[in-house]
Amino acid sequence: MTDMSVTLGPVPLRSPLIAASGTVGSVIDFVGVSALEGYGAAVAKSVSRTPWPGNPAPRLANAGAGMLNAIGIQNSGVAAWVAEIGPHLSDLPVPVWGSAVGKTVEEFAEVAEQLATTDVEAIELNLSCPNLAGETIWALDADATGAVVQAVRAAVGKPIGAKLSPGAQDIVGIARAALEGGADWLVLTNTISGAAIDIETKRPFLNRTTGGFSGPPLKPVALRCVLEVRTAFPSAPIVGCGGVRSGADVVEYLLAGASAVAIGTAHFERPRVGRTVLRQLEQYCRRHRVDQVSELIGAMKPW
Repeated sequence: MTDMSVTLGPVPLRSPLIAASGTVGSVIDFVGVSALEGYGAAVAKSVSRTPWPGNPAPRLANAGAGMLNAIGIQNSGVAAWVAEIGPHLSDLPVPVWGSAVGKTVEEFAEVAEQLATTDVEAIELNLSCPNLAGETIWALDADATGAVVQAVRAAVGKPIGAKLSPGAQDIVGIARAALEGGADWLVLTNTISGAAIDIETKRPFLNRTTGGFSGPPLKPVALRCVLEVRTAFPSAPIVGCGGVRSGADVVEYLLAGASAVAIGTAHFERPRVGRTVLRQLEQYCRRHRVDQVSELIGAMKPW
């Protein structure tokens, strides 16, 4: 039987599968509809310093083979999260990572510091959400990315992951800033800005017109980001994220150089998709006589 354990920076994972932030709620409210035991970790929905109302409806829409969302990180604030969710984390069947978001460097650091008082195993920094009204994307600017990561690194002792954007003009430069700022790993990537129009009503599918596009069509873009960053930083731990629906998708990301692979949008269609993906990954490993799934990491053979 193949050993499915991997190591992501300082964090050992029983499986290379990660449940992506924003697709499994607080994790607690997802346990009842999903089998999370096959995941190495699950990332809770991002929280901010103060409550955010999110964007007005409609804010979710099908977009061909993908999905658009403009939820706007609606959340009740980190204090409420720590009080209501924090005490239950140790009871869950999967390690939980917190996810911090903010409008200033100081807010990121404050949110991360409060999340770190709970039993979260690690903290992911959401530097790349494309559907916040009036806000720029941190992960499109190397200096801004580095400043946030450095501030959070100074504030907390727990492992930190930086979630970057597929829309970055220079993903390697952004990755360098995050790593030099103290990130223990990189998440490549988040959704990319997109739009769709209803030709019958002539209105955009989303109230704010644009939103984050995710799903299978995003995979080649995210995979390219993984390949570029892996080439530039061979030892940098990476979580591949974007369009994962099958064990084959996971293998692709691992071969490209990711140490772990996140499943996101597929949860909306099939909440128990992780169980299927893990089974398919195990079948691939048996078929190719892979004793440890970590053997696949960075094993792509270039022409």
